[in-house]
Amino acid sequence: MAENENGTNSTNTVMVGALMLVAGGLVGAGLALLFAPQSGRETRKDIRRLGKRAKQGAQGVAEEVAEQISAMADAVSDKTSELTHQGKAAARDAKKELLRAIDDGKSRLEKERARLVKLFD
Repeated sequence: MAENENGTNSTNTVMVGALMLVAGGLVGAGLALLFAPQSGRETRKDIRRLGKRAKQGAQGVAEEVAEQISAMADAVSDKTSELTHQGKAAARDAKKELLRAIDDGKSRLEKERARLVKLFD
């Protein structure tokens, strides 16, 4: 995930900005309806339109958030697979080193045993 110069996640900044834009639009439209001189019928019509717009805006933001969450889940899955692969490779290498050290130790012990046998015979 990309971080901006403040160290914050740019995806989160975009999401917060989008949510604030939708919320500001809704508040502004609501205030305009309350202070506009018109009939009750027209006001109810405007409120229905505002509700539809709010619903569409919320759906758009929800879809964007869902897409971003899906992308983050894919990135986490990819990184997890990569780390698992690296961990397995490191474990294989450590196992080889350990077996090599054990074999080396056995060899040294055999040489030392043979030396001691010669020394006490």
